[in-house]
Amino acid sequence: MPRALIFVNGDLPNLASVRSLILPEDVLIAADGGTQHILALGLTPAVLIGDLDSLSAENRRAVDLAGTKIHQYPRDKNETDLELALHYAVGAGFRELLVVAALGGRLDQTLGNLSLLTDPSLAELDIRADDGLQEVFFTRNGCRLHGDPGDLISLIPWGGEVTGVTTTGLRWPLSGEVLWAHRTRGISNELLDEPASVNIETGLLLVVHHRRINDKETL
Repeated sequence: MPRALIFVNGDLPNLASVRSLILPEDVLIAADGGTQHILALGLTPAVLIGDLDSLSAENRRAVDLAGTKIHQYPRDKNETDLELALHYAVGAGFRELLVVAALGGRLDQTLGNLSLLTDPSLAELDIRADDGLQEVFFTRNGCRLHGDPGDLISLIPWGGEVTGVTTTGLRWPLSGEVLWAHRTRGISNELLDEPASVNIETGLLLVVHHRRINDKETL
């Protein structure tokens, strides 16, 4: 099964970095205004989902010409466009999903986007948010981290304490420790070796991987 990339109408600080994330076999899904990012990459979405209130007339013409499959919903709805896109992707059988441009911009939207990823029905899927500079995901048992030495890794307990946190390959190791939601113990660790590992016993842990991008790549 190929991977689904869901593009949201959030900030995309580094287009070149996002381009490097896309594989030829990926299926591109636009959540309404996320269409603009896909088109800016010189690509077209296979599917467009949402109420289309953030879709420009020019971009609508582009997806119509490309034969994009469109699922339009009424503006008065209970779900965000991203939630609708996630439901579609999961229903279509995708097991690996990357949500692009879901970070930055309005704080309420960012928090809402992240909260969607905590749905217990998604626990068995590999689902992450990425804007090219930051990779963000939740884990209930542990994970491996791939990157470059000096990348920043933050481990943030979500909704309560996370117990039995043990890490390898990070500058400041943790060994069977507890991370509390009201403390900042897990912020701004540093990747030394890859793959680094994080293992936990109980709780829900938000992992934020901030990549080091050199000046040439950010131009």
